[in-house]
This record gives sequence, C-alpha cells and structure tokens, in this order.
Amino acid sequence: VPEDYITGSATPKEKWLKMSAVFPEIAGNPVYEWVHLDLRRYLGIEALLGPKTGEEIWEQAKAVLAVKAKTPQRILKDMNVEAMCSTDDPVDLLEDHDRVNHTMKKTFIRPTWRPDKAMNIFAPAWRAYIEKLEGRFNAKIHSVAELLAVLRQSHDYFAGKGCRASDHGLEIPLSATADPAGAEAVFKKARASEYISPEESRVFMSHLLGEMAEFDAQKDWVFQLHMGAVRDVRDSLYKNLGPDSGGDVSHHCQDFLPPLRGFLNRFDDRLKVVLYCLDAGHQATLATLARAFGAKVALGSAWWLNDTPIGMRRQLEYIGSVDTFSNFAGMVSDSRKLLSYGSRFEMFRRILADVIGNMVERGQIPFPVAEQIAIRMAYHNPKTFFNL
Repeated sequence: VPEDYITGSATPKEKWLKMSAVFPEIAGNPVYEWVHLDLRRYLGIEALLGPKTGEEIWEQAKAVLAVKAKTPQRILKDMNVEAMCSTDDPVDLLEDHDRVNHTMKKTFIRPTWRPDKAMNIFAPAWRAYIEKLEGRFNAKIHSVAELLAVLRQSHDYFAGKGCRASDHGLEIPLSATADPAGAEAVFKKARASEYISPEESRVFMSHLLGEMAEFDAQKDWVFQLHMGAVRDVRDSLYKNLGPDSGGDVSHHCQDFLPPLRGFLNRFDDRLKVVLYCLDAGHQATLATLARAFGAKVALGSAWWLNDTPIGMRRQLEYIGSVDTFSNFAGMVSDSRKLLSYGSRFEMFRRILADVIGNMVERGQIPFPVAEQIAIRMAYHNPKTFFNL
C-alpha cells in the first residue's frame, strides 16, 4: 500500500478502503483479530473485512457511530472501563483531562508522567526541549539541580491532576547510580552545544533517572520501565516520516541484568516498579528479578511485539512456574484506538483463561482457586498495584 494511504494526505475513507483491499493478507497477525473484534463487539458488524466488503462496512460503521448511544463516552461505559491513563509530557497542561473528568463527574482519565525528552540528552531536540521547559515553568535552567527543580514542579502538578504513575522508555535500563558531578559536567557540555559521547549521555541519564524515581517513591507512584526498543533502524522511514514510524525492532542480545540490579537495589522496597520488555528472550530475566525483589517489583504485561496470543501465553506460562501468577501486575494496553480497549483486554482474558484452564484440566489447580487467580490477575492486581 503506498505510504500516502497510510500516513499521507489521503482521506480516512480512502485509507480504510486501501486497508480493506489487503486485509485478508494480515490474517494470522493479532491485528486481524482485534479489528474484527472491534467490529463485532462494539459496532455489531459480523462481516469479514476484505476488498469486497470495505465500502459496505465503512457505511455500516458510520451509521452505527452516528447514533447518540455510540459516543466515545458511552462506548467506554458499555465496555465497563473504570480508568484510563494517558501518556503525557511534563510540559502538558492537561486541560483535556479536566474537561472529560468534569463531564463524566469523576476522575476517569488520569495522566502518566513521561519525561523522556528531558532525559534524552543525546537527542538533537534536547536543547530546544529544555527551553520549552523554561517557558512552561517561567524558570532558567543552568544546572542539573535547576532542571530537577522544574521537573519536580511538573511532577507535583501531575499529582494534583490524579497521576499515579510515570513511564520511561529506554533501550538499555540504567542503574541510577551515576555521580552527580559527572552528570553536571555532561549537562554543561550539552547546553553549550558541545559533543557528548554515548558514555557521557548514560552518566547524565542515569543520574536523572534516579532522581526522578525518588520523586515517584515519595508519592507512592508506580515507576514503569519500557525497555529494549531499538528505534528507527530503517533509514528511509526515518528520513521520510520521522521517528517511531515503523522502523523499531527488538534485540535479544541486550543485557538488562547489571543496570537493573543496581537500580532495584537502590530502591529496594521503596518504589513500585513495573518491568516491560520488547523481546520475549528477556522475560526470564525480568520475571526472576520480580521474584527476587518481592511485591513492589512486578513483571509488566506482554508488551508491543509480545502483545499477541502467543506472546501472552508464553509469558503467563513462564511466570506461573518461576514466580507466581498472583504477583503479576496485570494487563494494561497502550492502544491508541478506543474500540480496541475492549478487544485487546478480551484477547488477554481469553489467553489467561486458557492457560489457567489447562492447569485445572490437568489437575494442577483446583477450579475455585483458579477462578480467584484469574479475577485477581485480570482486575484486582492492576487496580491495586497502580493505586486506582
């Protein structure tokens, strides 16, 4: 499909019809299941999407969504969604959260604090972002201490808006044990537009990550680490479409253990931490780390390239044998598509029921115990762990 019909200037209907034309070729990928679950569960459309049905399904969906009972808020209510947490930059004002929560008469959407742009000192846009922080908080940032003071203001602001978690994306985790003086020296070089090496970047980022984790520990927030994404490996995609546009891959040779050992020991029993990985090969390390560090460190749901029936099954079977099902942080979804909130959680519940159900049939778990484990993993664990 030409790029103009994916990210380009074609109309939504034109893009939909191009997707419909090739959709049968996607069968076997979980997207094929999600989209058909979306159509069936929430729009009442049973037809299979393909080149001959694209136009008809488009018109049917338009008609269904035009009904007042199918507004976004009503759909979320019908799905029984209790909480949504968006991902937000420290400079965000979060007015949209206020509007929706006021309309729904409860704290329904909570922000999640994502300070990657402040930490990624190696990025070409880092200096411009620091200036953006200065403008947002009417401050001058000439040192790491001043940067952290501004970030704490943002952290406090998010807390006032109901935030319960932060989120941090790293290719390789950091120990958060770097020398503050070394971080200050790197900061000064970056502000002066001098070259900084990858090792210098890690010194600054490690120090900043540790200080931001201290913010979370003081407020009992959940510190989420999404690790392992190797970004923008296809040059033509990056050049033509910009970052994070489909050229991101996993790399099973990354060594997560040494830095995570330092990080988790620094915050042992003081900070709730959720560990997510992109490559299934890292699940064993993370699951056993979660076991070693106890109730405040949890393995996150099967994420991104693992967020599939096969990825979920492998993860659940493994953690049930080396840790315990009851320590799992629970399912979360980073879907951008409203209807797939239901579809992706349904997929998880089906896999969970199948994994535990097989253990019941083999006589490994009695049914009443299995039932309580399933309820805990699908509902109570994420609600409790994320302070919702």
